[in-house]
Formats: sequence, C-alpha cells, structure tokens
Amino acid sequence: MNCETRIPPMKTAGIYIHIPFCFTKCGYCNFYSITSLSSLPDFLRALQKEMEMYHHQFDQPFDTLYIGGGTPSILSLQQLEDILTGVRKNFRLLPNSEITLEANPGDLKKSFIESLAGLGINRLNIGIQSFDQRVLDFLGRRHSSEQAIAAIEISRKAGFDNIGLDLIYGVPGQEIKCWQDTLTRAVSFFPEHISCYQLTIEAETPLGKSYKNSDFALPGEELQYDFFMKTSQWLENAGYIHYEVSNFARETSFASRHNQKYWNHTPYLGLGPAAHSFIANQRWWNHKSLDHYITDIKAGKMPITEREILTEEQLRLEALYLGLRTKKGIHLKDFAEQYHCNLVSEKREILDRLREEGFISIQDGYLRPTLAGLAVADRLALM
Repeated sequence: MNCETRIPPMKTAGIYIHIPFCFTKCGYCNFYSITSLSSLPDFLRALQKEMEMYHHQFDQPFDTLYIGGGTPSILSLQQLEDILTGVRKNFRLLPNSEITLEANPGDLKKSFIESLAGLGINRLNIGIQSFDQRVLDFLGRRHSSEQAIAAIEISRKAGFDNIGLDLIYGVPGQEIKCWQDTLTRAVSFFPEHISCYQLTIEAETPLGKSYKNSDFALPGEELQYDFFMKTSQWLENAGYIHYEVSNFARETSFASRHNQKYWNHTPYLGLGPAAHSFIANQRWWNHKSLDHYITDIKAGKMPITEREILTEEQLRLEALYLGLRTKKGIHLKDFAEQYHCNLVSEKREILDRLREEGFISIQDGYLRPTLAGLAVADRLALM
C-alpha cells in the first residue's frame, strides 16, 4: 500500500531524563543502570551540559517531565533540585506541567517526600511491584512489603494527590488469588494510577539466565490471558479506566500525560545514557554506556549512538501498532488524512474477521480494540 505521510501540526513535547544508577539490580530488569555511584558527580555535570547542547536545537515548549531510570529516588534533594533548575533554564516548561519522579519504596522517607513537592514534582510513580514478600524476593527487589505500604502512606500524607503504582503479575508460582490480593491492597490506597505489567524475561538478565537453565517455568499462555482479563475486570469494577494495555487511571485526567506522548507520535527529548528522542519522522538514542556518554559530552559531542529516519510506511505501522494498544483506539478520519490510507476500505476483509472474532469494534469513527483485543494487541497490529 503506497501511503504519503503528512506531518501533523507539532504537539506539545515531553522530556525524559534517565538516571542510570541503582543500589542493586533487580533480576528481571533490562533497563540500563549501574550499581556503582562513583560516576554520579560526572554524570550530573554531563547531564547539565547535554541540556545546554539542546537549548537552541529543541526549542518548542514542553508540558511533561519524567525522571526515570534506574532509580532516581537515590538522588539527594539538592541533586534533584539542580536537575530541575537545569531543565527550567534550558527549556520552556509550561505552567501546570506534569513532573513525574520514579521512586523505590525503600527510598521514600518522610523528610525526603515532604521536600519533593517544593521542587515542583507533582506526580510520584512508585515501583511497588507486589505486596507479597515472596514475589518481591523472587524479583530481587530491595524493599519489603512493609516499606511499600509505608511509602504510599507517607506520600499521601505529604500531600501528593497524583500517585502511580507499578505492579508485576505472571511471576512463577504466583496464583490468581495472590495477584488479586495485591490488587485489592493497591486499590485500598486509592492511587490515581496503576500500571500492571506481565513479567517478561529478557535473555541477558539474571532471571533470563535462570530461565534458560530451566530453574523455573512461566505461566502458560492460557493462564497469562486469565491474569490479563481478570486484572482489567477487577480494576474496572473498582472504578479505574483501562486506557492502555498495561495502564489504569482513576479518572481520565490521571492518565499519564507523559507516557501518552510515546503512543501518538508526540515529540519527546531523552536526556541521559540510553535515552531515546523523537520528533516528526526522526528518532535517535544515546549511548547505552555511562562512560561513553560522559566521554562524548566532555568532548563537546552529542552522546548519540544511532539515529534513524522513519519512512512513511514505518510511521503508519507504528501508529497502527500503538493506537491498537489504547482504549481510545484509532480515529479513522485522522489516520486517513495523515497517512492517506483508508483502513476501512484497504483492510475491510481483515477488519471484518477481527470484528467477528470479537477483537475490535468500529463505531463513532474509531477503530478500537476490545478487551480481548487489548490482550493480544501486539498481534492485532500485524493485520
């Protein structure tokens, strides 16, 4: 299918800052981080320099800032304040921007939490993963179930009214009942956002190597499907909106504004090692090495390891893939105008079959995945 892409008007961009440090590495984690803090001062200087490099190159306004990692909550308040000062100095951060900090529950002490809001951080994303100590031990988390509960309670008492919790299901030996207990406990704190991720095993992680050695078995496909469906049903019954495959919000306004940029081709700037950036039809990413990142910046070079120009076909396929991972789905008229591709006429036979099988619906001008469709969203995009 020949499609000519029309670049849409610029949407308000977001900034992601990758903090590549952890006290310990979780067994399942494939995100770039190191456990030695000896290079932290050099990293912070390099990060400030990288911001200055982009000061004139990426000059549109931003309305989200997401500080992730790694474990950003291992930074001191002064270090976080310096980062935020650098952002505001070099970029146009709009009023009422969403400013998120990822945090490990073990780091969230009362004095630390109470000071975060004064820095302008207005959203906390807490990596709970589970309230079951056996699951936490298997995952290699450094916090306890008691610390997880305390972190949420302290954050709420400190005045945070936009709290997200990350949870993991599909852990070997985890029963549906155990997972339901974790969800019930999570909902009891009335968090504004809940992310539920199915455990995935990456080959080069410690868990990946153990899995290769047959040290444990993952739930079968049928049980994984059951986990997904019951998770959605339980949380929607509790009043949450299942707005993306892994994400639930108490109200539409609490859906992660930053993460939604990744799903609809909104520009974003990534700072720090391994961070990705995107604008129009270009994507680039930094070295997945702190040493290479710091060396390039000291030499006055952008720390970019690779970049790509996306073709019209790649943009179209990405828009299809990402749109079918969201409850909102794909606005057919907008899609046709932007990509000059009429999905309904071009893909009529496939769409009819998917609709008959209960994976999609087409109404009010939108192509949307059903709950069954969200469960197999990655395969839907191959239509």
